[in-house]
Amino acid sequence: MPTPQSAGLLMYRQRGDTLEVLLGHPGGPYWTRKDIGAWTLPKGEYDNTELPMDAALREFGEETGFAATPPFLPLGELRMKSGKRITAWAFEGDADPAQLECNSFEIEWPPRSGQMRSFPEIDRVQWFDLKEARRRLLPAQSGFIDRLLEALSPALVPPPSPGGTEME
Repeated sequence: MPTPQSAGLLMYRQRGDTLEVLLGHPGGPYWTRKDIGAWTLPKGEYDNTELPMDAALREFGEETGFAATPPFLPLGELRMKSGKRITAWAFEGDADPAQLECNSFEIEWPPRSGQMRSFPEIDRVQWFDLKEARRRLLPAQSGFIDRLLEALSPALVPPPSPGGTEME
């Protein structure tokens, strides 16, 4: 059986001196009481008939209802404990968490009850500064925060002041 592959997008924004990322909290009964170490970037599985970027765009739209606009910064691939590989990109944007529109999935709940219930894939999204995002993210996904900082580092360095250090 091939290793599962997922692709996702990490939206970021600058608020003054603070860089924030938009994370999603998984929906469904298993995740209801989990918070720290449970959040994720919007992502989903794809197979070899779909390009990872196409899957990332599709999943971001399905799971948030928000638009994703280029340019997209590659964040590479991380491997989860389960063996699943996640490829991600970051992009600058802004979204109101109250406007979340997410698709849903059905499972038998409670287990062995014979009753099918529908749950959103992501039950809420929220903006977090990077320190808090590291706490909230599934531990295996926190490397995407480091990669975002690396990708943005030239843009985060303030330009030299005019007339700088030259002596006359």
